[in-house]
Order: sequence, then C-alpha cells, then structure tokens
Amino acid sequence: MTILKAKQKKTVLIFGGGGFIGSHMAESLSNDFRVIIFDKKNFSRQNISTCEAEIEIIEGDFCNHLDWLHALNTADYVVHLICTTLPATSNENCTYDIESNVVPSLKLLDALRKNPRARLIFISSGGTVYGNTEELPINEEAVTNPICSYGIGKLMIEKYLHLYHTVYGLDYRTARLSNAYGERQNTTSNQGLITTILHKVLQGQTVEIWGDGLVVRDYIYVKDAVDCIKKMLTYDGPERTFNVSSNKGYSVREVLDAIAAVMGREMEVTYSGERKFDVRDNILNNSLAARELGWKPKVSLPQGIAMVYEWLKDRAKE
Repeated sequence: MTILKAKQKKTVLIFGGGGFIGSHMAESLSNDFRVIIFDKKNFSRQNISTCEAEIEIIEGDFCNHLDWLHALNTADYVVHLICTTLPATSNENCTYDIESNVVPSLKLLDALRKNPRARLIFISSGGTVYGNTEELPINEEAVTNPICSYGIGKLMIEKYLHLYHTVYGLDYRTARLSNAYGERQNTTSNQGLITTILHKVLQGQTVEIWGDGLVVRDYIYVKDAVDCIKKMLTYDGPERTFNVSSNKGYSVREVLDAIAAVMGREMEVTYSGERKFDVRDNILNNSLAARELGWKPKVSLPQGIAMVYEWLKDRAKE
C-alpha cells in the first residue's frame, strides 16, 4: 500500500501583514500558502480577523532584524509592505524617512543574501516615484524624478534591489502601485482620498480638497492590486518592475461626482491651496502586467466606491 504525503505548502512572509494591503494579501493567500505576517508590537488584529486562525503572527520592530530573521529563513516568498511615512508628510523629516525605511530594508536585503531560495516582492509607489511627467499613461521605462521624500525612499530601495540582484543574485520583483483604495484603509490618515471622503461624508463633515480638484490620479481597488501581486510571486519571466494600476485617470472632481452618485447625496466641499509635493497628473500604464502576468483589474471605480461605502456603513453599526 502506497501512502501519499500531502504536498507541503510554501511559505509567504508578509512584512506589514496587519495593515490595509497586507491583511488583504494574508487573507487571499491563506488557503494555498503557509502565511506568516510580521507587524509592529500590539498592532490591531481587526484587519486580519477573517484569517487570523489560519496564519502565523510575529510582532516586533522592523528595524531590529533579530525580531524577524528566524521567520525570514523559513520563507519561500517575502512581501515587503512596511513603510513608516506618508507622501504628504515625508518631506518634513527626510532623514527619518531614510533611517526608518531605507536602512531597515537594506538589512532585509542583506539577510536575503543568505536565503537564496526566497523571492522578494517589494511594494513601491507608482504614484510618487515618477514625479511630474510629460507622457501619460506612464510606463515602467519612464524617467523617475520624485518630488517627495516618500517617493525618493521607495526609489532608493528599488535601486538597491537592482544592485543586490546584479551583484548577489537576489531574486525580486517590484510592484509600483497607483493609488490603492478599499476596505480596511485608514479613514483618518492623510492618505487614501476615496476612503477619507466617504468617511467624512458619512460623519457629516466638510470635505477639504488641496488644490483646484483638477489633479488626475489612477485608482486601483485593493483586491485587484493583491491579485496582481500574487501573480508576481510565481512569475518567472524577464521583467522585474510592474505598474499595478487601473490604467485610467480621474480628477478629484470626477471622484467627488462618483462618490456623490454612489451615496445619493451632495457633500460640502472646500478647496485649499495646492501642495508643492503633489504631482499634477499620474496615470500608470499597466500593459506590461497584462502581457507578462495575464492580469487586468476587474473592479471599476464606481463599483469599488460602492463596496467601500457599504463597508464603512457596516463598520459604523458595530
């Protein structure tokens, strides 16, 4: 009698797995992979409540490699989502941006040199690394001139990934996300236009817009973004950097109109002075991901807004 052993699941370690995008990654991967998430001490478990029983959790300080080194040595895939700053505030302390993001990421790359079987997926920022560009939509070969420290830090890590790949053979892929939105996004931070507006309208608050409302952004629903990142885990083609985007641009005023249509109500909006670190227009070409990964986003902006709206209403009842 032949006894067949169950195929052992491969391990995915998600740095920042308790956050907005990370929790969706953990939930999506938990059926097919052994999932370990690493996040800061005493982080809220609310985002991972749907999959907490199926995953392993490590708490610690990303800056202290001893907190995560053992888990890293067991990983087949590593997803790096940790970032301590936001585009809107990163210029206020550029040194902190480097010390808390770039330096710990280099420690991660050094550790990965000793685990050559692991592939790193780095979540970069398509919304900031390119800066202001002439041609839209922007492809991955475009010139990168970020105008905020957040984008510079992301780009620095990308450059080190290329260095470690060339010199040490590090296996990696980079996901340059456009403006991700969706359920579980923080409603009170300075990031996430759609979720923030929906939250403020539900709370009866005035919506404040920086600038004239004509800046254009590319919005990607979080589960579409996660589907693309999942494909990058096992992609073995020649490309290393992918735009993860909707390939469509919407001005802030168009987003406001779409939100009003979904909610069926008007909102009070005020406009303030523009911010110098905001790029004027940002639309990312996702044709490379479509060709190489066989991926395309499925959720339209109105559909995504409607789902976030329902999530916020349900959360308000809790």
